Amino acid sequence: MLHRIVVLGAGYTGATAAGRLAKRLHREDVAITLVNPEPDFVERVRMHQLATGQDLEPRPFGEMFAGTGVELKVASVTAVDVDRRTVSLTGADGPAELSYDTLVYALGSGWNDGGVPGAAAHADQVASRSGARRLRDRLGALGAGEPVVVVGGGLTGLEAATEIAEARPDLDVSLAAHGALGDWLSAKGRAHLRKVTDRLGIEVREHTTVTAVAADGVTTADGRTVPAAVTIWTTGFAVHPIAGATTLEVTEHGRIVVDTTMRSVSHPDVYAVGDAAMAVGPQGKPLRMSCASGVPMAWQAADAIAARLAGTKVPHVSIRYFQQCVSLGRKDGLIQFVTADDRAVDRALTGRTAALYKELICKGAAWGVANPTMGLPSRRRRVVRQGTQDPARAEVTA
Repeated sequence: MLHRIVVLGAGYTGATAAGRLAKRLHREDVAITLVNPEPDFVERVRMHQLATGQDLEPRPFGEMFAGTGVELKVASVTAVDVDRRTVSLTGADGPAELSYDTLVYALGSGWNDGGVPGAAAHADQVASRSGARRLRDRLGALGAGEPVVVVGGGLTGLEAATEIAEARPDLDVSLAAHGALGDWLSAKGRAHLRKVTDRLGIEVREHTTVTAVAADGVTTADGRTVPAAVTIWTTGFAVHPIAGATTLEVTEHGRIVVDTTMRSVSHPDVYAVGDAAMAVGPQGKPLRMSCASGVPMAWQAADAIAARLAGTKVPHVSIRYFQQCVSLGRKDGLIQFVTADDRAVDRALTGRTAALYKELICKGAAWGVANPTMGLPSRRRRVVRQGTQDPARAEVTA
């Protein structure tokens, strides 16, 4: 009887986990089903490029997983019952239900309007492909001199603002940052960021909190009104709400609490990776929502599942940070090197070299999804335990 592994979500983490499981386990012993609402892989880190009209390389899952044994089911997840071990779906053929023995939850996150009045109705976002396409159409319809306001001074906001300002120098682009511009960066990083925004003509509004969004502008906490033909909201991400509706142990924000192997602390047959999981990294700090931490989490979960099913020792991956990569248009960038727990150090790359570096990182991330063992040979192990709750399993401690 095949051990049924269902992976929900085919972003960087879900697709990587599914592909790596297929490399680690014998095809005659497992059935791996990957559920995703779209039939191709979306490079989420490039959505600001899509928003400015750039063409992105298509990456269909049919080609990516050809011959691996991973079955793609194009459908949206509507509910998860972790007590019955079932997943409810809606696809082209209508409602359906999948049963699983092991679940990998990788539904990720979407944009978060923060409950700010008018944001959901009037602001655009680049957290999804549909959002980026809508923004592309809206930007394309703007005439010269029209104002665009990007709300949020984090990585997403910086990339969106600089990409738009470079692609459309005729627009009046401004950036509203809650704190100082790049206040988490090193002195060199902050100086370069200031240089780039000045060169691109971006008006930076520091220490600015947007309290309302309208069709023609935003209102700030000090009562000012900033005109905007288009407002782009990039203040953070919110996880998919489905986990919070289950009996899984989750945080107050709906992230699934996991141990060091990405296994749910409340339901041993459920693993969570990427933005959906609350995992702890170096110095006991929660891992931030990012591709940089999500992919190693997927490696860890897949390897732990395979080891437990095969009855071998469970490996533990050390998940740490090395750098934060920021594209500042197509010709400039910033690579801020960081400590293991994500604090900026004095070293940073800037300019065209940093842009090339970031491009290599993006290409490498997409390549890694299609090559989940990083091109290294992998021996498929036979399943010797049909359950994942065997108390006699041998594990290496973290």
